[in-house]
Amino acid sequence: MSALALTACVTGPEALPEDPRHELAGVAFFPQDTHQCGPAALATVLVTTGVDTTPEQLVPEVYIPARRGSLQLEMLAAARRHGRIPWLLPPEFTALQAELAAGNPVLVLQDLGALGIRRWHYAVVIGHDPEREVLVLRSGTQRRHLEGERYFLRSWQASDNWAITLTPPGRIPATATAAAWVRAIADSERHLPAADLDATYAAALRRWPDDPLLLFISANREHARGRTAAAETSYRRLLALQPDHLAAHNNLANLLIDRGCAAEAQEHARRAVELAAQEPALASAAEETAKRAGQMTARPHSAGVRCD
Repeated sequence: MSALALTACVTGPEALPEDPRHELAGVAFFPQDTHQCGPAALATVLVTTGVDTTPEQLVPEVYIPARRGSLQLEMLAAARRHGRIPWLLPPEFTALQAELAAGNPVLVLQDLGALGIRRWHYAVVIGHDPEREVLVLRSGTQRRHLEGERYFLRSWQASDNWAITLTPPGRIPATATAAAWVRAIADSERHLPAADLDATYAAALRRWPDDPLLLFISANREHARGRTAAAETSYRRLLALQPDHLAAHNNLANLLIDRGCAAEAQEHARRAVELAAQEPALASAAEETAKRAGQMTARPHSAGVRCD
């Protein structure tokens, strides 16, 4: 399924009472206007995560009148502009189930057409009753649209199981992996307020405390903000996990230079230069750090600086 699919929109019947064991009853609901399931579904997940918006406000961002629908790429971009990180789920039903179990509604793309005619539709899955094999969706003009599991899976499969979830700052989707979540953060970073970005990285580091990439990013961010103690802790943690991490040696050496810790700065700078033999692109940076470290003299402990 191309990422350029467009949507038209449908409605469905409502039945069975709400069951908090199997559905997220607190999810927002916006009945759609004609052909505008994209803005309605996106507003549903945005508002549920704390964004103050409406489908009407989202229409100019995601709805294409000439096509009478919304592109997936525009849906992702709009979510980012509103300060949320869209997480593209693995294309598996178990992933959707995991997000629901974690309390995260899931925006999906379905093909509700027939006889070979495509009829694309965005909806938000808010529940799944495995005993009845029924899914509950915010869909069309129905607050609780029920679909049989087989029908849902067939209609969803047509989009290659395209689905996203959004979480508030400081929360991470249940199905996220460290590397993929870092990429998702990077794609949204320029739209995120500093406090939200801090909360996002802090949550990621709590979830994956031994992930080298997260440790390195966190250390660099702390160092750039002058939080040298926190940065040093992360660099040292990373080097305990990956003793041959060239960039960590180099950056820790620079931090130690700034602190006046000559002996250890020179040690890490030398190691960075040694490792740069295998990574020539980083050689000049490592050599510059080593030059700076080599110009230092040991600072006595009486100066009030701990370098051990």
